[in-house]
Amino acid sequence: MKYILVSGGVISGIGKGVISSSIGTILKSYGHRVTAIKIDPYLNIDAGTFSPYEHVVPHVTDAIMEWVERVAKVPVNGDSEEPEVCIIELGGTIGDIEGMPFVEAFRQFQFRVKSENFCNIHVSLVPQPSTTGEQKTKPTQHSVRALRGLGLSPDLIFCRSQTPLERAVKEKISNFCHVGPEQVITVHDVSSLYRVPYVLEKQNLSGYFHKRLGLTKRLRKSMLSQWNTLAEKYDRLQTCTNIALVGKYTRLEDSYASVIKALRHASLAINRKLNLTIINSTHLEEETLKDNPVVYHEAWKNLCSADGLLVPGGFGLRGIEGMVSAVKWARLNKKPYLDANSSEINPNTSHPVVVDMPEHNKGDMGGTMRLGLRRTVFQTDDSILRKLYNRPDNFVDERHRHRYEINPNYIHLYEEKGFMFVGHDVEGLRMEIMELKDHQYFVGVQFHPEFTSRPIDPSPPYLGLLLAASEKLELYIQRGNRLSPREQIYITDEESESELEMLNNKMEILPLALANSH
Repeated sequence: MKYILVSGGVISGIGKGVISSSIGTILKSYGHRVTAIKIDPYLNIDAGTFSPYEHVVPHVTDAIMEWVERVAKVPVNGDSEEPEVCIIELGGTIGDIEGMPFVEAFRQFQFRVKSENFCNIHVSLVPQPSTTGEQKTKPTQHSVRALRGLGLSPDLIFCRSQTPLERAVKEKISNFCHVGPEQVITVHDVSSLYRVPYVLEKQNLSGYFHKRLGLTKRLRKSMLSQWNTLAEKYDRLQTCTNIALVGKYTRLEDSYASVIKALRHASLAINRKLNLTIINSTHLEEETLKDNPVVYHEAWKNLCSADGLLVPGGFGLRGIEGMVSAVKWARLNKKPYLDANSSEINPNTSHPVVVDMPEHNKGDMGGTMRLGLRRTVFQTDDSILRKLYNRPDNFVDERHRHRYEINPNYIHLYEEKGFMFVGHDVEGLRMEIMELKDHQYFVGVQFHPEFTSRPIDPSPPYLGLLLAASEKLELYIQRGNRLSPREQIYITDEESESELEMLNNKMEILPLALANSH
């Protein structure tokens, strides 16, 4: 197993994730089996239940190393073979106190797996102040010095900058950071993230990894050319689709990073530029109308101008009424408002339509969720999502993360009113997918489809939302049966510029919803 550690310095959000993904894309394009680990350096018994606004501190290095080795060997992408390369993105910034146990763990890890199997990448910032226009190397020098002081010496230094690094700047970083000039990699601003793999490969990154890690060079695949095509397509997008995301963790956009990326993947697949408006669900509530009517009316104005609505999941009482109000708007009075509560919100409600799963401990938030990849079985062929997944089998496997479920005692009442549960779990006891009858696209899912969305392979539920918001859904489904799963993702530019564009010229504002439940 070969390991590539990617750390970052100077500032948070430097681009470690994009660089890690781009490295993986390059190695996969040469036929290597690649896996990845993202480490958020906050250790706790059940960090998955943190609010995005919270963090917690340290733990033990041996456990970290053993966990990395175990997870790195898990087959990925439906492949039964063990990966050859594991790319590890170490979150945070070098010097952060909460990341110290992880840095120390990888200082030991490099000797545990031996240097020929371990490559250390450090991502740093080369600012270019507008006052001088000069690329400054001092932040990178200090960041690398801090990393070396902690026992990790970078093999490659990836320099984030506004413009390509000047030769003199590269040489200066090389001299003061103890690496060769060819080990200083430019990662300058580009028109889209999809161009980053090409920027890196132009600097012979694959050649370096093959030599440094002793990887067998294989015939190059077409993956990189697919990414280049994707980047060209992204730069040509002009027509927008307006999507409103109504949630409760809106102070940090990263709280919905996977959801937002899934929306972007889907919009790109149908030749649309995503215009995303994030709305705090509490701003849609009656309390806000009393306390701050300007904020209330602005939130509703933004919601009502959207072509489609996305409501991600959330824990606890705060903001729930606003989410329900947004979903009610999306139904456009085609179904009466549901006058009921969740037992998560009101444990004493007389109508517990959403209940705690019986195998979990009520009231205990830690370590009690239904997690991981689980199967959903479609109950009918006449399902929008089944058509979007376009699989020969009657099931899909998606990742879950929840502790509440629809109360089985109320299912018949839902379905009498048109809320059809078209997907169940394998045992037929849990409701996994809901679709509203006589609505173009009103879908609720128990799982998290955004976790498996990819730029070249967008999530079907998200794709359906964008298609419906752009008035392309019906045409897409009609044509889907004659296309392969990979081909049907992309409606061609030729089609987009002809009959599909004609449809969009007639577009009205339509309420559409894709909701995820915890």
